[in-house]
Amino acid sequence: MTRKTAAVAAERTPVGRLAEPGLHDIMGYQLAQASVVTNAIFRRCVAEPEGMGKVEFTILALVQANPEVSARQLAQALAVTPPNIAMWLDKLEQRGWVARTRSTRDARVQHVSLTAEGTATVNRCVQALHAAEHEAMATLSTAEQAMLVELLHKLACARSRS
Repeated sequence: MTRKTAAVAAERTPVGRLAEPGLHDIMGYQLAQASVVTNAIFRRCVAEPEGMGKVEFTILALVQANPEVSARQLAQALAVTPPNIAMWLDKLEQRGWVARTRSTRDARVQHVSLTAEGTATVNRCVQALHAAEHEAMATLSTAEQAMLVELLHKLACARSRS
């Protein structure tokens, strides 16, 4: 394969083999293409077996990493309104995955924690996602995988500046 042929092949959609030269260097387009893979992984590893969406999973993972986090902090982290976070917390509480308690210092504040079942669920999901994503990224070296995750995290951190 010549250099020109390789370059043309690199500028084709992963499936369908459509030319994409005007889109190839657009980050949002490449993120959308990559999300097709990660969405399928999430659906297979979490949504179908656990009956949980991305927001619910993210809430569980954030609560696990931040014991006694407040509902308001979760809403801010996820860029959703307090009524929306309350709705998701209601669902998670009904499933027995989280518990809410009032702050002893400020009765307006609700602290959220995982139940034992919630902890087991999030651990199972994280383990399944790590394994499936590792397999999906097998075309990248370990260093490239780490770099990709770090760069995406840096990009996500730009949200606070926009």
